[in-house]
Amino acid sequence: MTTLTETTHPGGFLVWEAFRDYTRETITVARGTLEPGTVLGRITASGKYAAHDPAAIDGTETAAVVLWGKADASGGDVRAVALIRGPAIVNRHDLVFAGTPSAPEIAAAHAALLAAGILVR
Repeated sequence: MTTLTETTHPGGFLVWEAFRDYTRETITVARGTLEPGTVLGRITASGKYAAHDPAAIDGTETAAVVLWGKADASGGDVRAVALIRGPAIVNRHDLVFAGTPSAPEIAAAHAALLAAGILVR
């Protein structure tokens, strides 16, 4: 019998949102192959998004949005939907971070998302 492995689902990280037409927007992802729930930062120079990287100095060091579904920008820019503002609540266990951020870096990302109205529980 074949074993199936369930992967993340678009929006699977979401616990609650007030109005989906208000909390989500289409964004441009500049780089990376990303899974639903990936925390993204905004590249200051271009206004595009990429995986949140606390060590970066291009704007992605600050968490800004949560990617709704998969996005493959390995070949260039791609349009994708993201949870960009609240009021919304997301499950901390379903968020995806690039690399291995430390606990204080994750806490800072959660605080940055809260500033956008996205509560991490």
